[in-house]
Amino acid sequence: MKILSDFELPVNAYEVKRHLENAEASIPTGNNKELLKQIFGLIDLTTLSEQDNIENVSLLCYKVNRQAEAFPAMSSVAAICVYPELVAVVKEKLDNPLINIASVGGGFPASQTFTNIKIMEIEQAIVQGAEEIDIVMPVGKFLIDDLEYVDYEINVIKQRVGPIHLKVILETGSLKDLSLIRKAFIKTSTGKISPGATPEAMVVMCCAIRDYYNRTGRKIGIKPAGGISDTQTALLYYHIVKEILGEEWLNSERFRIGASRLANRILGEYFDQGPDFGYF
Repeated sequence: MKILSDFELPVNAYEVKRHLENAEASIPTGNNKELLKQIFGLIDLTTLSEQDNIENVSLLCYKVNRQAEAFPAMSSVAAICVYPELVAVVKEKLDNPLINIASVGGGFPASQTFTNIKIMEIEQAIVQGAEEIDIVMPVGKFLIDDLEYVDYEINVIKQRVGPIHLKVILETGSLKDLSLIRKAFIKTSTGKISPGATPEAMVVMCCAIRDYYNRTGRKIGIKPAGGISDTQTALLYYHIVKEILGEEWLNSERFRIGASRLANRILGEYFDQGPDFGYF
């Protein structure tokens, strides 16, 4: 992906505020169950803890497999996202072929290792069964304006993964200026640092994606992550995408939400069980 010079233009703060206010005003009041059902289908159900192991990931897969029987009215999540070592567990245990297997890779979450090591890790995850790869843009190099290397690394990885869906993570918590977020415009956050995704960052990213589409005709996807744990926040992000990018982006091919607690919150609200509903 080329980081184009015209994306270095300053962000219009008024435009960000206007889009955010429009999105907030668009959130329907009252019963949002059908909308919550749609958002549930956009979730990358994620477990990325240093404590993850074959047992807890197998249990997660069991619950996902059983979900259709337990909650037949609810759609399936879009993907299960785990560390590379546990991709094989998901491949073995997951029964639903409509749910993708996603793996972080490339020295996640810091991206502070050699490019060849990143490629080896990613290729091994794909061999184990990963159908999607989430990598972190090398933020350190980006911050010293080594855009040539950033562009090189992302393109090399993309070439090596081939048709595998590649998501490139931008740590907006490390980019304090909204203009830097626009400059990189890929995905908001790993959720591993604070703050994670913010509505303002989401607006800037969506505007950059819109402008990139208008210029090139290519539709880039977006995946906010980090701190999206309640239904109201998820609804806001959904309506930011709808406000700026339109209905064509409101599907799991172009819009995902990286979350873990959110799935339970949606189930609890959808089935009137309260916010502490603990299925996953």
